[in-house]
Amino acid sequence: MAAKTPAIVILGPGSLATARRIQQRYPEALIHGLAGRVEGVDRQYLEFGTTLRELYQQDTPIIALCAAGIVIRTLAPLLLEKGVEPPVLAVAEDGSAVVPLLGGLGGVNVMAREIAAALQVAPAITTSGELRFGTCLLNPPSGYSLGDLEQGKRFVSDLLAGESVRIEGAAPWLDQAQLPEDEQARLAIRIDSAAGKPAADELRIYPRNVLVALSAGASADIGAILEQASLAPQSLACLLAADSDMARAELHETASALGVPLRFAAANGNLETWLSDALGQPASLQVMGSHAIALTAQPLDPQQIGRARGRLAVIGLGPGAAELMVPAVRAELDRATDVLGYETYVRMAGPFRADQVQHCTDNREEMQRARHAFELAAEGRSVVVVSSGDPGVFAMAAAVLEALHESTDAHWHNVDLQILPGVSASLATAAQAGAPLGHDFCVMSLSDNLKPWSIIEKRLALAAEADLALAFYNPISRSRPWQLGRALEIVGQHRTAQTPVVLGRDIGRPGQTLRVTTLGALTPDQVDMRTMVLIGSSTTCVFPRAQGGDWVYTPRWYGNKPL
Repeated sequence: MAAKTPAIVILGPGSLATARRIQQRYPEALIHGLAGRVEGVDRQYLEFGTTLRELYQQDTPIIALCAAGIVIRTLAPLLLEKGVEPPVLAVAEDGSAVVPLLGGLGGVNVMAREIAAALQVAPAITTSGELRFGTCLLNPPSGYSLGDLEQGKRFVSDLLAGESVRIEGAAPWLDQAQLPEDEQARLAIRIDSAAGKPAADELRIYPRNVLVALSAGASADIGAILEQASLAPQSLACLLAADSDMARAELHETASALGVPLRFAAANGNLETWLSDALGQPASLQVMGSHAIALTAQPLDPQQIGRARGRLAVIGLGPGAAELMVPAVRAELDRATDVLGYETYVRMAGPFRADQVQHCTDNREEMQRARHAFELAAEGRSVVVVSSGDPGVFAMAAAVLEALHESTDAHWHNVDLQILPGVSASLATAAQAGAPLGHDFCVMSLSDNLKPWSIIEKRLALAAEADLALAFYNPISRSRPWQLGRALEIVGQHRTAQTPVVLGRDIGRPGQTLRVTTLGALTPDQVDMRTMVLIGSSTTCVFPRAQGGDWVYTPRWYGNKPL
């Protein structure tokens, strides 16, 4: 199957049984179903075309359970160049047909055979080369790369026209192919890592069996290094650098430009010894000043060499609804190896693949959670710390940065730390009500667990006096039953009883409620810990909605209304 985990996309409940059968073949794949029409899926979406195009642009293999024409018309605006597309398949709702549509060079026909076998039908493969030879010569297996695609197309055309071929080098995946082999053939499939331009009658396939190692602090032109060693750039499997260089942007940019992984290992003795230890397998080694090259007999698996730079992302889920989660957060969750957070929020972030480890903790264990996250990331793992709303608003971003600030561990500071925003509860509630935070506003937590109540009172008084709209997080709890009442007293010294108040409970989650009241009518018993309290300024307005209820907004002007 394709290297990336596929997405199974369905339109209606009639496809779910077939989707589940396909999911048994690809256990890590998630089933995406149309919201409001399909229940019991792993993920819901709002619009089929948008979802399919987003998956395609993310290079995600797509298994769409619908008519092939729907998929073709949906993706047609994105089709640019063969060879840069993920596998895309259309599968009949009842599983009676499997049609590979796109991604011939990405393994779509392999996937078609796998899915068809799971559904016990014949795949509708139409690729001439695969039908004739039983394999796609232009899509070598993992660990190998094709030389020139256009030359490869001409090569396959010659074979289809009746030419024979000889194989030079080790190509075990071709042993079962039905190729017209002849040791005296003009055409040759050549498998090696030597540099040089392919001959006109050659199909060059390069084993990814070359590693370039850079000593600590070294900078190098990788292209020049490979040229000096007479090795093809297509055979480069990965770069290896010292742990001390883990945060060097230059190395990451170089690896990204070359399209290869960047791995790290602790420097150990001289360059040759360090490289040999990191490889852990026999290789031909060549040391050239501050760098070294390793050439192995078989393709290298970069995952078995050293370790990656660890990544720690602190993310905000938004208020709870999947459609209010920003795409960058969803992508980060998909790539994570470990997910940490308060159990309620971790469950909201799912579903997860079987290989993703969930570390659920109590909501009050923020610093322990942050330190644990850095320990995991320092091992080279891809870690996500989950917050609801936005991670920088009374949430985990500050705790994670505090843990890093206090640490002298270089491995922690070398972690790739990212803070990804989310829709905060105050903004989600405000959007439901209209625009009560449409002008200057102040966001405060009424919890005195981490700051003294005297500070809260002082800030409340100043914000109310400044006529700022107010948003209260953590307004009340069983252990803090009186603070909200006192806060309302303070605000009431600077606002009229008619000041609009918005109460949003569980906004973005099942059972959400929104209520508009006034400061004079608000009592603490109307609020709980899951309620967001928004108190308007002196200019905040309320007017009725046509469908019932009220709109609330704070105009952007202040004082005299502009003409």
